[in-house]
Amino acid sequence: MLERPLPRRWAHSQGVAEQARSLAPVLGADADLVEASAWLHDIGYSPDLATTGFHPLDGARYLRHSRSVDEALVSLVAYHSCAVIEAEERGLVDVLKGEFAPPPDDLLDALTYSDMTTGPDGVHLPVERRLAEILERYAPEDLVHRSITRSSPLLRASVQSVQRRLAEVDQTAI
Repeated sequence: MLERPLPRRWAHSQGVAEQARSLAPVLGADADLVEASAWLHDIGYSPDLATTGFHPLDGARYLRHSRSVDEALVSLVAYHSCAVIEAEERGLVDVLKGEFAPPPDDLLDALTYSDMTTGPDGVHLPVERRLAEILERYAPEDLVHRSITRSSPLLRASVQSVQRRLAEVDQTAI
């Protein structure tokens, strides 16, 4: 649903899934769930699905209504990468929270880490470069720019949380 109409977005999704797969040592039994959510996190950008223009909501609605998808996966798509802040900017926060329960923080951090350390072409990069790249794509008055500016501390904290978990796993392996 992304490969042909949005090849760059598809490349990003592939890179995010690769990052998520690398988190298996810290995710244990939830590794497959987070990887699946990484593959699907941006499905709401598909021109066939974009009804509200808010891709986390459009993607989660599609998954819930069109597929037999685990509700945990649906909630990860709905809330990924501080989506609640962008929902506030769009006037959709009550809709998002009313339709979807938030996922567990540790799983949401893992998906956010995977998304925020993967550029638009699927290349892995530091969170600071990813945030700068997003801000460069949108004018300061754009709601996405405002949302990323507001959510940057939370996005960084999610990435740092996962990095700490990865370091702890690395320490126990020594």
